[in-house]
Amino acid sequence: MDQLAVLVAGVAAGGINAVVGSGTLLTFPVLLALGYPPVTANVSNTVGLVPGNLSGVLGYRRELAGQRGRVLLLGTGTVLGALLGAVLLLTLPPGAFKAIVPALIIVALVLVVVQPRLSRWVRERRAADGLATDPTGHGVLLWLAVAATGVYGGYFGAAQGVLLMGLLGVVVHEDLQRLNAVKNVLALLANTVSAAVFIAVAHVSWQAAGLIAVGSIIGGQLGARLGRRLSPTVLRTLIVVVGVVAVARLLLT
Repeated sequence: MDQLAVLVAGVAAGGINAVVGSGTLLTFPVLLALGYPPVTANVSNTVGLVPGNLSGVLGYRRELAGQRGRVLLLGTGTVLGALLGAVLLLTLPPGAFKAIVPALIIVALVLVVVQPRLSRWVRERRAADGLATDPTGHGVLLWLAVAATGVYGGYFGAAQGVLLMGLLGVVVHEDLQRLNAVKNVLALLANTVSAAVFIAVAHVSWQAAGLIAVGSIIGGQLGARLGRRLSPTVLRTLIVVVGVVAVARLLLT
């Protein structure tokens, strides 16, 4: 029954990660409830979710067309940030980041809600100033912000997708589904980098990681199929709902 619980949590986490993010808030508490030490649970969960992240990326590969430059540039920030985050997890006292995580998620949710109006205001201001709308959103501030989410993703990762969608939705003038595809790639990079560090220097429960991996692969494909059919309004609503649940779970644990 314990193994089944981990497997089912992996399926749900893979699906949520493909559509929004925050799948860690399902698998991590399950591992804790089954008696895994917090750091071992976090490490094993990160390793297990990497195949699910890849599954979600493949499911959204159609929306990645024409975004290679964006992914490469923002991906470098994510990789560097995730490497730092993984090192912090293994060196800082437990719970050092937990105090600021709810605030970061709340900021991201506000960005998701106001994104349509804010994006419209940015376009109007640029047009009034005689500037063309920037279709790439490759500003230095965005790169630094994405790198910061990489640090967070390398350390814990819950709701990293919500943070990324909030940032990308406001700064990058692009269809929300295409931004979701970019988010999936960045989350994959963050998890892969941190997982590599954890495998090298930390204790991994391979049974838990394997069960989460199998479940998250299935969930990633299911989530990609469902997420692509959602309208921008529904997807934005789902992001907010999952983000609120994430804040509640973090504040109550």
